[in-house]
Amino acid sequence: MSGSTSQLYSVGGHSSPAIDAQPSHSISAQPSHAVTTTPSTFLNDVLKGLSSPQKSLSSKYFYDETGDRLFQRIMECDDYYLTRCEMEIFREHSAELAQPLNIHSGAFDLIELGAGDGTKTRHLLDYLHHQVADFRYLPVDISGHILDVLSQNLATTLPGVDVEPQQGDYFDALASICQTSERRKVLLFLGSNIGNMTVEECSTFCQRLASMMSPGDMLITGFDLKKDPRTVLRAYDDSDGITREFNLNLLRRINEELQADFDLTGFEHYQTYDPGSGACRSYLISQREQTVTIGGQRILFLRHEPLFMEVSRKFSRRDIGDLATESGFSQVAEVCDRKGWFMNAIWKRNA
Repeated sequence: MSGSTSQLYSVGGHSSPAIDAQPSHSISAQPSHAVTTTPSTFLNDVLKGLSSPQKSLSSKYFYDETGDRLFQRIMECDDYYLTRCEMEIFREHSAELAQPLNIHSGAFDLIELGAGDGTKTRHLLDYLHHQVADFRYLPVDISGHILDVLSQNLATTLPGVDVEPQQGDYFDALASICQTSERRKVLLFLGSNIGNMTVEECSTFCQRLASMMSPGDMLITGFDLKKDPRTVLRAYDDSDGITREFNLNLLRRINEELQADFDLTGFEHYQTYDPGSGACRSYLISQREQTVTIGGQRILFLRHEPLFMEVSRKFSRRDIGDLATESGFSQVAEVCDRKGWFMNAIWKRNA
């Protein structure tokens, strides 16, 4: 559960994706995370996760209509700081974000991976437009509906900005853009979606991005920084139990769409945070020995057995710098909120 919107991995974060998917629990102000998939794919993914030694469910399936609504409520919680911190950066520091981008050195493509409704990005677009930068904005999202919403909003609020929505997954859309445009590229990957990946996935993802960029292209990425462990835990274990309902909602969705028989009263939400590794992990704990039937298969849960739901990693400045270096980038700037809890790092693709 982290941050930008609607792709298979988001907004922050809250999720553990596969590299070819997109992050899920993201922190855009208006997430639309619904994954376009088939019942057979959903079933196969669920059975694969529940057949592993450490039972797990893919967090890319959190976001049905109810999941989107619950995540909206999570973002409104006082303790869920991620959304507010990155919004503050874009609202108050767009000039600082733009300064390293050399916006007057020729035309460029501004490509946002997992754009959602573009609420945060609108501040940067407004700044670039008023600076008379020669750019076009290409928001990428798997949801055609949310791209329509974004385009309509920008047509009203920033009619002078060239907006060309790209529906699809990150790498397919990026490949298509690279084939049709020779412009310099500036990529946005916001909301601490990067934290929804394991260490290995994160490295592979960044290296793959770098392989599709040209020397001198830029990448702005959102990172949730390591901080007081109690602050982190409160963000993912709210006192109103909304995060608990958010996790349990995936079991309800499996029951409804895959005709399973999870007893939602038989599982309880449990959150952990390791301040050393920065990994914040969500689990549902089986409250008794029980058997769940899904797709004709019977899955045994032991009493107190954990069901892993997602990881939301936090980063130190050294972690971020090391990731940039190993992925083929150089970090040229960073912009943080006033509390120093969240960073948008600006990387340049090395030659």
